[in-house]
Amino acid sequence: MTSPVLPPLLFLDVDGPLIPFGATPEQLPDGYPTYRTPPELRGVSANPLLARIDPALGPLLAALPYELVWATTWMADANECVAPRLGLPQLPVVDWPDPSDDDEFGALHWKTRPLLAWAADRPFAWVDDEITDADRAWATAHHRGPSLLRRIDPSFGLLPDDFTALTAWAAALGPH
Repeated sequence: MTSPVLPPLLFLDVDGPLIPFGATPEQLPDGYPTYRTPPELRGVSANPLLARIDPALGPLLAALPYELVWATTWMADANECVAPRLGLPQLPVVDWPDPSDDDEFGALHWKTRPLLAWAADRPFAWVDDEITDADRAWATAHHRGPSLLRRIDPSFGLLPDDFTALTAWAAALGPH
């Protein structure tokens, strides 16, 4: 009897990929689009930036051949405030350790080591607006499984090209 092959993980950051920020007036002359808060979510969080979450991203994320995991400082609040706006179920949440003196200031993102530990050599993709070449190099050197670290432009969040890249990368891994 063979064990089932698990799909790759997709670590999701919220601020930047799902809640865009920082665009200039030249980039978005009319400002960011906002989306109506469903009545059942009113009062869940007073954070006005939540209105920038495009609910159309939810079905796109759910259709990806990944196991979705919150990798955000929103932590469990992502399940309460973000997942319902996207129509997603409750997702696992990476629990961030306290910062350590081992962290390389300015070189490696503080999320990189904990995400590789969570993945435990399982294939994973990570979407975040703060990923750098240092994170990619560290993942390549320290993770035995395949990994895709995709930097998202926080001005625009997840775009169709990002979904295309995530889908193609997972397909290249073979059946799961």
